[in-house]
Amino acid sequence: MDFALLLASAAGALVTFAAAAVAALLVVKSLSSLKKRTSTDDGSSKEVHFQREAKRKQETHKESGGTAEETLEGLGEREREAHEDVTKGERDSRTRSPNSWSSSSEKDAVPAREASAQVPRPSGGGMSVVGIDLGFLNCYIAVARSGGIETIANEYSDRCTPACISLGSRTRAIGNAAKSQIVTNVRNTIHGFKKLHGRSFDDPIVQTERIRLPYELQKMPNGSAGVKVRYLEEERPFAIEQVTGMLLAKLKETSENALKKPVADCVISIPSFFTDAERRSVMAAAQVAGLNCLRLMNETTAVALAYGIYKQDLPPLDEKPRNVIFIDMGHSAYQVSVCAFNKGKLKVLATTFDPYLGGRNFDEALVDYFCEEFKTKYKINVKENSRALLRLYQECEKLKKLMSANASDLPLNIECFMNDLDVSSKMNRAQFEQLCASLFTRVEPPLKAVMEQANLQREDISSIEIVGGATRIPAVKEQITKFFLKDISTTLNADEAVARGCALQCAILSPAFKVREFSITDLVPYSITLRWKTSFEDGTGECEVFCKNHPAPFSKVITFHKKEPFELEAFYTNLHEVPYPDPRIGSFTIQNVLPQSDGDSSKVKVKVRVNIHGIFSVASAAVIEKQNVEGDHSDAPMETETSFKNEGKDDVDKMQVDQEEGGHQKCHAEHTPEEEIDHTGTKTKSAPSDKQDRLNQTIKKGKVKSIDLPIQSSLCRQLGQDLLNSYIENEGKMIMQDKLEKERNDAKNAVEEYVYDFRDKLGTVYEKFITQEDLNKLSAILEDTENWLYEEGEDQPKQIYVDKLQELKKYGQPIQMRYMEHEERPKALNDLGKKIQLVMKVIEAYRNKDERYDHLDPADVEKVEKYISEAMSWLNSKMNAQNKLSLTQDPVVKVSEIVAKSKDLDNFCNPIIYKPKPKVEVAEDKAKANSEHNGPMDGQSGTETKPDTTKDSSQHTKSSGEMEVD
Repeated sequence: MDFALLLASAAGALVTFAAAAVAALLVVKSLSSLKKRTSTDDGSSKEVHFQREAKRKQETHKESGGTAEETLEGLGEREREAHEDVTKGERDSRTRSPNSWSSSSEKDAVPAREASAQVPRPSGGGMSVVGIDLGFLNCYIAVARSGGIETIANEYSDRCTPACISLGSRTRAIGNAAKSQIVTNVRNTIHGFKKLHGRSFDDPIVQTERIRLPYELQKMPNGSAGVKVRYLEEERPFAIEQVTGMLLAKLKETSENALKKPVADCVISIPSFFTDAERRSVMAAAQVAGLNCLRLMNETTAVALAYGIYKQDLPPLDEKPRNVIFIDMGHSAYQVSVCAFNKGKLKVLATTFDPYLGGRNFDEALVDYFCEEFKTKYKINVKENSRALLRLYQECEKLKKLMSANASDLPLNIECFMNDLDVSSKMNRAQFEQLCASLFTRVEPPLKAVMEQANLQREDISSIEIVGGATRIPAVKEQITKFFLKDISTTLNADEAVARGCALQCAILSPAFKVREFSITDLVPYSITLRWKTSFEDGTGECEVFCKNHPAPFSKVITFHKKEPFELEAFYTNLHEVPYPDPRIGSFTIQNVLPQSDGDSSKVKVKVRVNIHGIFSVASAAVIEKQNVEGDHSDAPMETETSFKNEGKDDVDKMQVDQEEGGHQKCHAEHTPEEEIDHTGTKTKSAPSDKQDRLNQTIKKGKVKSIDLPIQSSLCRQLGQDLLNSYIENEGKMIMQDKLEKERNDAKNAVEEYVYDFRDKLGTVYEKFITQEDLNKLSAILEDTENWLYEEGEDQPKQIYVDKLQELKKYGQPIQMRYMEHEERPKALNDLGKKIQLVMKVIEAYRNKDERYDHLDPADVEKVEKYISEAMSWLNSKMNAQNKLSLTQDPVVKVSEIVAKSKDLDNFCNPIIYKPKPKVEVAEDKAKANSEHNGPMDGQSGTETKPDTTKDSSQHTKSSGEMEVD
């Protein structure tokens, strides 16, 4: 038996070890244990070395008297951010929560090399880690737990939550509940709104979507697109930020129910082709939902992270990276990216897309085909009836999925489709592929473009990973395989990979989780140019600050020589590449610029940035005043520096040439001694404007005084703070309205449930416990209550239902009590009778001179005997009285009284009848003789004394040299 137990323990240990190996990706520790560093795995040892190296460089630099700015060169990105938070003081005027420091503006002022060595970070308010895949058709939520990343289910036990909101006269339905109302509540059920983010009502895309949507779109006061629905018995407009905020609030509630704690921090996925206006719109929606979005993550980048962080066989950093293609075709868009993987590192090389190709295009092709067929076959125009059209869309989507798995003819049957007609048809995969041939030809161009942009050949690609629902279509897979001439991989979960990648990114950014070291470098999808007014003949200057596929997040510092305030206008360079009608990003006015004391132009350093969300901004501006300058400086209109620490001379020089070309010879690099050092690649100097507290810095030329300048921003389609606050307030009111309505419905349902349940029991278990007269009366009351519920009681306040339930219970509780007493009384009486019999047996044994009870006090035994006699008398009298009553009468004695009597009996009798026997000690001389004999006494054997000794030693501790006897 011991051997079997040993085997079982060993098997359990092996299972535990295997589970730990699988879950080694994400090691979740409490903040108190973050200080305990181990170097058992390769990632941990690197981290320890990284921290020691950073600390050593800091100490060395302090001894050499360096500035805080130079100290940051020896730190990784996250350590640098933490250091900047300390050194910059109160520079950042934007307020932020303690647990969202990683999403602050300084977070984004980083080079493309995003070192992610984990260090202990300040704890936040919430310990939740949530990744949200905000899809066009469906949404998924992934959370980080001690076992790894897990996709959670909603209240319908479904891990997929439809992106759908239905508004009614009293409440809102979101997710699965709303999807069931798409056909019944057509005009007030909102879906397919993802493409409306950040766009004006007159946008061509909005007008195209308007034709497809069954609900009404409306132009909002700020010109953006909104929806018009009937809510709380009145027509109300909602901005797209409000609609998405409702959906995100529902996803937040679902994740809180799964995690059993509040959720605030999250990472939300967006298409890689989203522009700045669309990204800011999604960020505003997150704020409406009460979420702190740590990062807007490109969907293909999230998939790449979910793929790469699990891989243990990636090439080392000094070897050629492994290139992987990620293809995501969802319901509304098609995205392709190529990523380079090394151990602990992910870099997105290029990304392409077709924003207008997805699963819904194939659905539309089927719908158009069947509409024409039904028009000929049944003489009905489906497109005139929005409900019938929606039903046809739903059936075509199901048919499309079935055809992906079956090549034979498949039927399409819809009952009571239109005008009480039942319609039917059929289709097979070959017909479907012929019908959608023009759509399948659009699969290849993005694949070709991404290979060209990344300068890769087919043989350079090691794997092709596909995700998204539409990639399950066999013809789509065939097109991809045909282009790359190799098999595609389906190792990732096609539906949940994006959400899992977002959850991993959130765990990396969260202060409560320690994740394996993994660097993520994304890119800028479109080239961005700055324009400003100059004193030259044409009056304007331009400079392409970020080219297409430039690493991100990234910051650059541009130096201008100005005598007065000036404006910078940011826009997308090549509008034909951007799926957005307006090339403008925004305008930024640098204020408080004055000439130098000698009348010369002031040197103004402006930092521009593409932040962690992929949003462009002018982060800061500072005027540089030099004193005791040796020699003249150049009169160049601007200069450009990078904050890319590891970029060598070749890369810097190339950037300067590109800027000279993009600026039409109006901008060039100014060659100061410091920049010459930077160009050699031996040292990069960060912009002085990075540190507000460093107002005086000594360099070779003399003293430099840096003064921060205010920046006034005017962003394209930016939501005003007052408007955003009103959206947040309205969302709070709607949540409260939903809560009150739920409580009202619960109270109403409780009345209805009580009526049905009690009426059913009146005919079964309660039948014996109520008189015929009372039965008729109560049945009539229940019938009246049921009728009331469906008539004037259909829509009453919560308190009315509560009062009605109490009124019903006033009639029902006596019957229920009689039934419960009848069911439980026999057991209670049996228990009391057993206890009385047990005590009586002890008394009888005492009278028979049983040696077990001869130590009991006669007076105490007499008391027990008297108490038992009274208990038996009480029991007999109650039982006799109860037996005379019918089941329809209230009981004479309740179960609670019998149980209380039983407890009183135990408390009185047990201390007496179970009183322990006293111990008799042997005289000292006898004990001494026993010790001298060192054996049995005369006339005794060892076997005779042993049982007594053993018995008594179980109750008392035996002293040395003593023998215990009875």
